[in-house]
Amino acid sequence: MSAMKRFLLSLLIPLLAGPMVPTRAEAADLAAVDKSATSLPTQKERLDQLFTELKHARDPAAATEISQRIRIEWSDSGSASINLLVQWADKAIADNKRAAAMDLLDQVIYLSPHYVEGWNRRATLHFVMGSYRKSMSDINRVLALEPRHFGAMAGMAAILTSAGEDELALRAWERFLEVYPADRQAQQQVGELSEKLAGKRT
Repeated sequence: MSAMKRFLLSLLIPLLAGPMVPTRAEAADLAAVDKSATSLPTQKERLDQLFTELKHARDPAAATEISQRIRIEWSDSGSASINLLVQWADKAIADNKRAAAMDLLDQVIYLSPHYVEGWNRRATLHFVMGSYRKSMSDINRVLALEPRHFGAMAGMAAILTSAGEDELALRAWERFLEVYPADRQAQQQVGELSEKLAGKRT
């Protein structure tokens, strides 16, 4: 038998003999790895923690940083292909190719109907294009999937304000502040709408 054949047999015999039983120390190491892998927080758990932090943040700068981390979590669909479609849609919007962007976002929603940010991006695009009814429909879908979506609440408030529905817009901003109390713009909108509505009642 040649030296090469003996070498190959030395590699194959342990494999043919079946799986090797790990030592007690190796088994403990493997268990520790499995435990650490399963203990990693899910996206939902990360979002729950971030929203808790956002609700208690009083410094606007700190709250903004938390809100950005939430947006990053929302942006990740968990699918590389869906994320790529969203990137292409963003690029099309930046290039003022709105029809192409709409087609891409339609595909995102068709392929991943539970992906919140797909609905939110399309709601925003409808809003920019002046299709407020379609935008509101998508916003309602966003809030059905993620009731804490402050971006969708702000969009809803803007549409209601443009329609002259100040009382409903105020409620939307108040709901926004329940989730994101340190946001200065929302605070200002609540103040202005409250004064406006109080003036109408007197």
